[in-house]
Amino acid sequence: MITQNTNSDLAQRDTNVLWHPCTQMKDHEAWPPIAIKRGEGVWLEDHNGKRYLDAISSWWVNLFGHANPRINQAITDQLGTLEQVMLSGFTHEPVVRLSERLVALSPKKLQRCFYADNGSCAVEIAMKMSFHYWLNKGKPNKKRFVNLANGYHGETLGALSVCDVPLYKKTYGPLLLDVITAPSPDCYHREAGQSWEDYSRQQFTKMEAILSEQHDEICAVIVEPLVQGAGFMRMYHPIYLTLLREACDQYNVHLIADEIATGFGRTGTMFACEQASISPDIMCLSKGITGGYLPLSTVLTSEDIYQAFYDDYTELTGFLHSHSYTGNPLACQAAHATLDIFEQDNVIENNKTLAELMRTTTASFEDHPNISEVRQTGMILAIEMVKNKPSKEPFPWQERRGRKGFQYAMEQGVLLRPMGDTFYFIPPYVINEDEIKLMSKVALESIDHAVKGG
Repeated sequence: MITQNTNSDLAQRDTNVLWHPCTQMKDHEAWPPIAIKRGEGVWLEDHNGKRYLDAISSWWVNLFGHANPRINQAITDQLGTLEQVMLSGFTHEPVVRLSERLVALSPKKLQRCFYADNGSCAVEIAMKMSFHYWLNKGKPNKKRFVNLANGYHGETLGALSVCDVPLYKKTYGPLLLDVITAPSPDCYHREAGQSWEDYSRQQFTKMEAILSEQHDEICAVIVEPLVQGAGFMRMYHPIYLTLLREACDQYNVHLIADEIATGFGRTGTMFACEQASISPDIMCLSKGITGGYLPLSTVLTSEDIYQAFYDDYTELTGFLHSHSYTGNPLACQAAHATLDIFEQDNVIENNKTLAELMRTTTASFEDHPNISEVRQTGMILAIEMVKNKPSKEPFPWQERRGRKGFQYAMEQGVLLRPMGDTFYFIPPYVINEDEIKLMSKVALESIDHAVKGG
């Protein structure tokens, strides 16, 4: 007999055996997990038939909609040929061709691809690569990293070390590397009347001082270009990246660009670094690289860094880092299908229209008494809910106002998952005008609901 699954049945079975990510499991006593049965386009459907507009691309990964037929077909075709082979001592056509395409698409300095299967691992690789480069170059004292206040780069221990979001980092402090934290260029804190560019320039002076004084012990600076994702979607001006590139060159320090969330069109260009006309020494990619289908990450780096490891085996300079599913053929084919869609559908230009629709449908939010800012970079838009607008005083975090807004939005059929009291849109690129209007309407209603205390 076939069991007819329902949301409640699956939720009960789930809470008996699962431990969910980024979740206080006790919350599920009052708000059980929602069991999703299928997806199509920007929509998810649960086992009771209720649909939800996926306004956050299922944790920022989905670019071209759920069950996209072109990506489906690419994976299906690959399944009949090769599902997995180790990439140490072996290779395969999908990973070779994908590497060629990524090198051609990326900032010109980046010539080599190293693969893993998630963003945190990509950051770990980038960190190890930079430190090991300087070690091979006879500079073992260059072993510290500079990060930005409010930055986020993942939750494995190395990646967590270069984060600065206390919610994720504070507990594990005794296990982490000692890093140097520069003030964020996040423009939310600029003075009234001050431009994004002026504020980002102002903030860079503090980064420049760190590099000037401590460059002999610094191997790399790591930043999220333009948007600090898990840091409440705070945003800054490209001039900061331009100045940072110049300073890293001057002081002989690597620049690591974490484009895990900002890459593949999210900020209005293929990669956020393009808006500053810079090339990092190392760039981390993941999330949207497979269109949100399969785990894959890539670390792109320069030929100079690659050559520092290239020697006879007996010299023991090789980069002996590995993951079992490195360069998985199925994931690589999903990535090919994703890049094909970018090429064939004029995605970056089309996104400009969608971004403008997002802007116009939320323009009036600036007048809301409990919204201190609506900010946008390309296909990322964030709405900051506060208790007091003039002072930007937040609601006490213990009240979980954002959570109340999230629950209301789900009841209305829109998946908005705010960070704290920051609501944000990162929708799939296949969203249409009516869906953008619905997303914006429900977001405003959710904020009103949250302000009233639910």
